[in-house]
Amino acid sequence: MFDKNKRRINYLRISVTDHCNLRCQYCLPEKNKDFYNSKDLLNSDQIEKIVRAFSMIGIKKVRITGGEPLVRKDFNEILMKINHIDKIEKIALTTNGVNLLENLDTFKKNGLKRINISLDSLNASKYNEITRGGDFNKIFTTIKEAISKNFERIRLNVVIMKDINDDEILDFVNLTKDLNISVRFIEVMPIGEGKKFLPIKNSEILNLIKKHYYLEKCHNLSTDGPASYYKVQNFLGEIGFISPLSNNFCENCNRVRVTSNGFLKLCLHYNDGIDLLHYLNNDTSVEKLASIIEDAIYNKKPKQHKMNENLNLDNIESKGMNKIGG
Repeated sequence: MFDKNKRRINYLRISVTDHCNLRCQYCLPEKNKDFYNSKDLLNSDQIEKIVRAFSMIGIKKVRITGGEPLVRKDFNEILMKINHIDKIEKIALTTNGVNLLENLDTFKKNGLKRINISLDSLNASKYNEITRGGDFNKIFTTIKEAISKNFERIRLNVVIMKDINDDEILDFVNLTKDLNISVRFIEVMPIGEGKKFLPIKNSEILNLIKKHYYLEKCHNLSTDGPASYYKVQNFLGEIGFISPLSNNFCENCNRVRVTSNGFLKLCLHYNDGIDLLHYLNNDTSVEKLASIIEDAIYNKKPKQHKMNENLNLDNIESKGMNKIGG
C-alpha cells in the first residue's frame, strides 16, 4: 500500500520480545531489569493475526526482531504461523545468533529465508566486551554454518563506534572476499544507550574503503529498505551501509514496526502510532484490524528525523531499541 506521501509501505518489522541474552553496550544497560512481563507480550496467535492483517493491505516482507527473538520458547511456532500466511513472500530474522546454530535446519524448513546476525567485532575479547559476555567463536561458527545452508541471504549487522571497533572496518570488508555474505555498516543511533557512543559517518567508512578497493554499486530490491550496497570487484559477498545520521532516507521509507507489546510504530525516531493490543483484546476481526492499520499507515507523517541533533520534543522516542524492536 501507499501512504498519502506516495511512499510504498511493503515491509513490516515485528518484535516478539524486549528481552535479550546479551547486554550490548550501545543497546542495554549492564544490569537492566526493565523488561515487559511475559503476559504483556503478544502471544503467537496475536502475532499471526497482526501479520495476517498486514498481508491484506500489501505487506510482502516480515522481519522478526527483538530484543533477541530466539529467547522466545515459542519462536518456531510463531515462524510457522507467519509462514502459513499466503501473501507473505519473505520472512527474515534479526538475531545475535546465540541460539541459532542448533535451529538452522528447523527454521529453514518452516519458512525462514533471510537472517541478519549482529556482529560488532572480529576480535574475540573485544566482541565479548561489547556484548558483555558473548562467545565470538560460537557466533562465527554459526555464521559459516548458516552460509552453508543456502538461505536466500545472510547479513552481518556491524555497528561502528569511534575508538571501539573502527579499526576493524577493512577486516569486515575482507570477510566478503570468500564468503557469500553481506556485511552492513550501521551508524550508531542516539537512542537509549546509543547516546553514550560516538558515531562514525558511513561516508567516512566508504571513503576509507575506496582508498583500498574498487567498489561496484549493487541494485536494491524494493523490500530491502534504506541500505545502499556495493561489491568489491571480484569479491564473493557485498558490503552495505545504513546511514540514519548522515543520510536521511525518510522520503523513501517503506516500513513500519510493531513492538512486542502490540504498538504500531510508524517511525523509528518518533512515538507516533496506535495501540493494536486494544483491538486484539476487543476481538476485532482481522478485516477490521487491517482497515485500522491501513488508515494509520496512510496518514504516516512525512517527518524528517534528525537523530544527529539534540532535540527536546514531546514525541521523540525515548525507549531503548530492545523495546522499540531492533
